[in-house]
Amino acid sequence: MYYSSILETVGNTPLIELKSFSPRPRVRIFAKMEGANPSGSIKDRIALKMIEEAEARGLLKPDSILLEPTSGNTGVALALIATMKGYRFTAVVSEKGTQDKRRMLELYGATVITSPGAAGSNGAIRLAQEIARDDPRYVMLFQYGNEANPAAHYETTGAELLRDLPDVSVVVAGLGSGGTLTGIGRRLKEHNPAIRIIGAEPVQGDSIQGLRNLADGFVPPVLDLRVIDERLLVSSQQAWERTLQLKEQEGIFAGPSSGAVLDVALRVAERMEEGKIVIILADGGWKYLSEPRWLVQPAGQSEHTATATLQPSLC
Repeated sequence: MYYSSILETVGNTPLIELKSFSPRPRVRIFAKMEGANPSGSIKDRIALKMIEEAEARGLLKPDSILLEPTSGNTGVALALIATMKGYRFTAVVSEKGTQDKRRMLELYGATVITSPGAAGSNGAIRLAQEIARDDPRYVMLFQYGNEANPAAHYETTGAELLRDLPDVSVVVAGLGSGGTLTGIGRRLKEHNPAIRIIGAEPVQGDSIQGLRNLADGFVPPVLDLRVIDERLLVSSQQAWERTLQLKEQEGIFAGPSSGAVLDVALRVAERMEEGKIVIILADGGWKYLSEPRWLVQPAGQSEHTATATLQPSLC
């Protein structure tokens, strides 16, 4: 089998059982390996969908410049797909983003504008909105408010999970733009309302790249809290410890948000007598090679005690 374009390889990522992390024989944990997408992350799915939707709506003109505030992965995905489709692309990235991701953006031909690190991803959003307002050539796809984002996961990620593991009990994903949890949640709950959708959310004031805490002041418009059964808080230390354990125990080289998701899944697994949990590993570790935490030895094999939980409300 062969493909006529790299874009045809987006999606249909592997689902791998993590046997070493199962707390008991009848509780099984599976990882959806989104780092297998062509630009290395789950964001290829939404980047392709958002650009195709913009084309279908006639929003892209010959002089249009695609614009996106992004912590990195969405920008890299958009840069790849924009290049393949012949569009220019500008990414607005917080200074907190890794140099590895910025370098990848530049290698794919993107123009990179940085926003102050102290303002985080919310500052990047505000700056991108100002740029789009002041220059009509810019077309901001805006993953946080673009319904093509959850639609991509409804149509592809959720459908793949039901195809490969129709008796899934729980899905855990990181809370970032909100599209992954929303799209997967809608698709799976149509299949079986008893399937639980759980979000991994960073502790307020603690940074886990690609994830956000809703209490920081920005709730993504595409996020549908009605399909999320629970949100559990994770510290950056917990996330990195689990990321290192994932590499050591299963040979999976993933980014820190994957460690956060694994930490939450292990807490959920401890409550269960039986069932199948899927965790969404949003990207590989290649975009984080400059992070010094790779040099830290992973913690022991005992699970963390849950430190805090949040129910899916904005209060």
